[in-house]
Amino acid sequence: MSTVPIKHPENTIEWHLPSKRRVGMSALITGESAIFTIFVVAYVFYIGKSLTGPTPAQVLEVPILSTICLLSSSLTIRRAEKAIEDERVASFTLWLAATIALAAAFLTETALEWKKLIFHDGLTISTNLFGTTFYSLVGLHATHVVVGLFLLTTTLLFSLFGWVDSRHSDRFGVIALYWHFVDAVWVVVFTVVYLIGR
Repeated sequence: MSTVPIKHPENTIEWHLPSKRRVGMSALITGESAIFTIFVVAYVFYIGKSLTGPTPAQVLEVPILSTICLLSSSLTIRRAEKAIEDERVASFTLWLAATIALAAAFLTETALEWKKLIFHDGLTISTNLFGTTFYSLVGLHATHVVVGLFLLTTTLLFSLFGWVDSRHSDRFGVIALYWHFVDAVWVVVFTVVYLIGR
């Protein structure tokens, strides 16, 4: 990081340039937030406008277990962040593995939900407006979880090979920032799809 001294009459204050990685990730998150906003608005707009069934009330079950898993992963990744900052690599690896396990559990529950919806309830992306908007919105979020899971798993492999230490805490912090975004988006998706939309 670059340090630029700023002169004041009384004293000198050091100002640090923000991390380029964090600025880049913040810009990405801003753009992704706009995309999610469009999908959420479309979902809300088309609630109740399907001419044929099934309807959300008929087929959707509130995914409590998967939601607990995903939101808990925000806590475990925060613990991993703290561990790598403090040079506790073994603890970092453990908390990172826990985050990955929770993310994998979330995706597994999502896959089981989709299997039920498609094969048991006959809801596909082309069945009706509900199917189209549901799979588009929830699928967009699941895609982001898959990307995050890939980043976390790659980091875990690096850690297991001893290639990660506190010097990489800023880089991991950027991945964690993305993961917190994925979790925050799920709160919105969960509320709109499974609470308001039913």
